[in-house]
Amino acid sequence: MQSVELKITLKDWIYITIIGAFFGFFISLCFYFLSYDLQNISTIIFSTSSAIFISLFSFFLITISNKFILPKVKQKFWYLISFIFSFLSGFLGFSFSFLLFSFGDFKIIYILSSFWIYISITIGFLTFLVGLILHQFISMKYKNESIKSQMLETKLKALENELNPHFLFNALNSVSELVYQDPKKAEHAIIHISKFLRNAISKDSLIKLETEISMVQTYVNIENIRFDEKIVLNIENYDEYKNIKIPKFSIQLLVENAIKHGYLSEILNIDIKFLKDKIIVENDGKITKEINFGTGLTNLKSRLKLQKIGTLSANVLEDKMQFVIELK
Repeated sequence: MQSVELKITLKDWIYITIIGAFFGFFISLCFYFLSYDLQNISTIIFSTSSAIFISLFSFFLITISNKFILPKVKQKFWYLISFIFSFLSGFLGFSFSFLLFSFGDFKIIYILSSFWIYISITIGFLTFLVGLILHQFISMKYKNESIKSQMLETKLKALENELNPHFLFNALNSVSELVYQDPKKAEHAIIHISKFLRNAISKDSLIKLETEISMVQTYVNIENIRFDEKIVLNIENYDEYKNIKIPKFSIQLLVENAIKHGYLSEILNIDIKFLKDKIIVENDGKITKEINFGTGLTNLKSRLKLQKIGTLSANVLEDKMQFVIELK
């Protein structure tokens, strides 16, 4: 339905009504200076009001058409119906304005009384042409927005695909060794890898916090195959925030970064904490004076920005490295 639907927002309609009022006002000025008989304030009031009524009828009829008529008829009739309603917007809008003002003492009404119906038909054809132009404009607008959305989605997918896949290769190598050393442990490791991959291949760029935490736990279980259970994951209670949406792999990437750059061949504690608008990931591994954002962290920062979710920052504490996702 989006291919022909005049999908106009309320903000668009406000602009259209304002433009229509100005258009009616300038038309009234033409009448005002062309004819001495029309040089009175009623000419300006009537013309401006007519333009506003035409805009309001357009809003009403197009809304009715989009919500109740177009969905129930075949697509091949959509253009015809849309343009009929565009004609009716002008015809009914001017007719309503003329009939409303005919109850008052306006000189312009007396002048137009003998041929107002012809003016209504003419304005109807004008709004038909305006509707045609408007339809093309709105269609182009949403087509451009659709293209931008697709480009954004493609860029996000590309960033996701650049997430470090080496842990998977390392995990598979570890599993191959476990097959001979501890078959039962190897079986559990394969189950963890399967679970992680099942979540990883989902098409959703934004996932619930509880889903991301589940992926993080699975990821750490996989990594602990290589690190002999020396990665200790401490997760603060997050029941209050479990349904918020965050970018997939966001916390997992910070945990992966902590293991990759913080592990010192001894117990590595990784703490995940939650505030109302913050997710904090800390580790007590290797402390560096300055944190450089590599490919993974830079990609995460870009994804947060593209999805308008929040920002990523890093801090060096006295005995910990800290990464903060600040949600908007």
